[in-house]
Parts: sequence; structure tokens; C-alpha cells
Amino acid sequence: MAKGNLPQQNASRTPSRNDAPSALERVRQAAGKDKKLRFTALLHHIYNLDTLRRAYFRLKKEAAPGVDGETWRHYGEKLEENLQGLSDRLKRGAYRAKPVRRVFIPKADGRQRPLGVPVLEDKIVQRAAVEVLNAIYETDFLGFSYGFRPGRSQHQALDALYTGLLTRRVNWVLDLDIQGFFDGISQCSNASCSSSGCESRRWSLPSCHRSYTWHREG
Repeated sequence: MAKGNLPQQNASRTPSRNDAPSALERVRQAAGKDKKLRFTALLHHIYNLDTLRRAYFRLKKEAAPGVDGETWRHYGEKLEENLQGLSDRLKRGAYRAKPVRRVFIPKADGRQRPLGVPVLEDKIVQRAAVEVLNAIYETDFLGFSYGFRPGRSQHQALDALYTGLLTRRVNWVLDLDIQGFFDGISQCSNASCSSSGCESRRWSLPSCHRSYTWHREG
């Protein structure tokens, strides 16, 4: 199993105007060169129109709408106008996350798993924020880390495990899951932890304080 990161792939579902997001690439390079570097001004990368546009095209086209009923296709009928308005609100600090529509998915054991469905614009902003943060944090991960990383899946993790079992001497394999972790975690504690992490690690609170609305709403 690889010990280092593979080259990150930035291919989107739909071609963007720029094949390589040069501004974020510079962020990635800076993060890779200096592991102690703290980023204090990231918001302009999020409300950048190219970033928002890429985020929109990476969303699932047929995903269920949120509380406002807005769909991917309807939003795209006036895409540039809508994205410009969203960008302006983010830049002015007028953007506010809307309530999340709650649905329940049946589990095999008869219980129900709660699932939150954000409105489309919240999905766009969240996806844009993830892209910006990935440029920083992807440089910190090792090659054998697969969870919630761009271009990686649980199937690749199993393939890597299978290869490791065949090619190396392995005495034991640990498989665990924290039952109902996100069902019982304190959102206040989670937000506090995120904020303190921002302050002490890679990006400062002025860059990330707007994400707290997602903790509260979702």
C-alpha cells in the first residue's frame, strides 16, 4: 500500500473554463511546502465564480431538492446570474444557510437513519468550501487514507487491503465502526472543536467562521 499521496485529480463532471484551478494550485503548493503554514484569507477562493461553477457541475443532477424546492436543472437555466448573486452575497457576508430538510432512510435492522437535505445553493457553497480546504489538507494525508477523500472510495481501500494481505505478512486486521456517532455528537462541541482546529492548525477563524451556520442548521 502506498505511503504517500497520489497526484490529485481535479477532473470535473463537466469541463470548466479553466482546466487547472491555478489559484487553488498555488494554495496546495504552499500547504505542501510548509506544514505549519496557516491560511488567513480563503473566503475569496470560495466565492470565486469559477469555484462556484465547478461546485455546481459536480453536484448530482437528480438529487432531491431542499426546503426551497430548487432543483439542479432549474437553477442552471440562469446559472451565471444565479452564481453571480450567490458570489455577491458571500462576498458581502449576506449569505445565510437555509434550514435542512430532514428525511429518514430505513435501516436493515428496522431503525431509521436521519438524513439532511440542504438547499441547492448551500450544497454549492459547501462543495466550494470542500474544494478549497482539500487544497490544504490533501497534502497532509498519507496514501493509505481513503475516507472522504476526492477521487477515492471504499472499493479502492478494499483493493489496497487485499493487495497488502497478499504481498505482506499481516497478523491481524481491525474493522470497527462507531455506532450512531453523528446521531449523538454535540453540534456545539463539534463546532467548537472545528473552530479551535482552525485557529491552531492550518487556517484561522476569520476564514472559517461562516461554516458554523452549517453546524447549526444541519
